[in-house]
Amino acid sequence: MSASQTSDDPTLLVKIFGKDRPGITAGLFDTLAAYSVDVVDIEQVVTRGRMVLCVLVTQPPAGLDGDLRATVHSWAESMKMQAEIISGRGDNRPRGLGRSLVTVLGHPLTAEATARIAARITGAGGNIDRIFRLAKYPVTAVEFAVSGVETEPLRTALVTEAAALGVDVAVVGAGLHRRAQRLVVMDVDSTLIQDEVIELFAKHAGCEDKVAEVTAAAMRGELDFEESLHARVALLAGLDASVVDEVRSEVRLTPGARTLIRTLKRLGYQVGVVSGGFTQVTDDLKERLGLDFAQANTLEIVDGKLTGRVTGEIVDRAGKARLLRRFAAEAGVPLSQTVAIGDGANDLDMLNAAGLGVAFNAKPVVREAAHTAVNVPFLDTVLYLLGITREEVEAADAHMED
Repeated sequence: MSASQTSDDPTLLVKIFGKDRPGITAGLFDTLAAYSVDVVDIEQVVTRGRMVLCVLVTQPPAGLDGDLRATVHSWAESMKMQAEIISGRGDNRPRGLGRSLVTVLGHPLTAEATARIAARITGAGGNIDRIFRLAKYPVTAVEFAVSGVETEPLRTALVTEAAALGVDVAVVGAGLHRRAQRLVVMDVDSTLIQDEVIELFAKHAGCEDKVAEVTAAAMRGELDFEESLHARVALLAGLDASVVDEVRSEVRLTPGARTLIRTLKRLGYQVGVVSGGFTQVTDDLKERLGLDFAQANTLEIVDGKLTGRVTGEIVDRAGKARLLRRFAAEAGVPLSQTVAIGDGANDLDMLNAAGLGVAFNAKPVVREAAHTAVNVPFLDTVLYLLGITREEVEAADAHMED
């Protein structure tokens, strides 16, 4: 709205709708330009080839209102479009305090789920200002811009509803920081990769079942991680060091992992991993995937054999959060601009310390404590929680192929 115009000044809402084609937007504004109106607001949406273009403009000079309406309707008819012009006063009503972005992921996203999420937003005191589709595959992802309620109570209101509906919901504060440089730090086992690395080693040692049992208990938070780590690693004593190369070849990346990292790097993000596993694997992943940071425990090898011990600082639950802070400081990124992704109880401190903590196909205790959860098997869906669209992902891929 121009500085000379008040909120009570007359305005016209011009709505054009019909089959989308090049030149509609330019043609409408060419038509309006003849009447010396100022543009107050614009909104354009195209869905399955149908366009809705809404333009809020100041009222034309005295005596020209009827002529403007007739000319716009005539132009719309010539373009095989429909027009609607509504008189009113001022701009949109001011948005309420508290601005958040609510991302909803569904596989599929049903009408019932969408209705209940929208109703819960309203029930929390929020108003939906805009809805935008981020992706249609491998999941449907839509983003709601919400005002009128603070981020934390809105997140609390939606978490329970989302779990009941079988959709994933992320709520973050709106603002310029959404597109600021970020640091993304991931757990490795059952997050970046589909495997538990220590179980791969255990298979070669013939003690896979024993190790898996201890691992599962530790991830559920039933055992102290450091104690469980030492107990499991002790079972590997005597393995030939050549097994490291075999384990590296057996590691399977989670679907979407390469896409996630490639897209983040292309968009200027920094990416790291922290793991309760072993540097013998994470160092290889760092090199293969072009990661900026990587830290894990180190298996001790003496005279070409695994000793059954680890060396150096233990990367446990508290250690992961400490490393997140260290990586953020080295990257020059505020902790509020960090994203942490993990699945186990030993990821909880890291998830809570990050600006956005994402539980990825996680255990119940982790889903309940994290800021948001993703329960589909595609790691690249995390991109949508950051407001990155599928089109941006594909554009990043195309650029790298050129």
